[in-house]
Amino acid sequence: MKSVYDILMLILGVVQFVVLAHVIMSWLINFQVLNLRQSLVAQIWYGLNRMLEPIYSQVRRILPATAGIDFAPLVVLLAVYALRIILMNNIAAFY
Repeated sequence: MKSVYDILMLILGVVQFVVLAHVIMSWLINFQVLNLRQSLVAQIWYGLNRMLEPIYSQVRRILPATAGIDFAPLVVLLAVYALRIILMNNIAAFY
């Protein structure tokens, strides 16, 4: 059962990394450090959007509308951290 715990922690770690990469990349694009006309940047950006938009859209339905600020990535990261804490505190159930 420890392998199930390790796999769940790995998946949560990957989700955390992907969301953080998406947030940082969005900042870099908005501040014009990265340019979407570069093919590699565009492919990574659109790939991350396709991966995360189904998750973000579910969160956006719950959150109230805010003008100009998207809190969906923050809520997803908080959920990932909360799940990691829950799993770490209940590791005894996996033995």
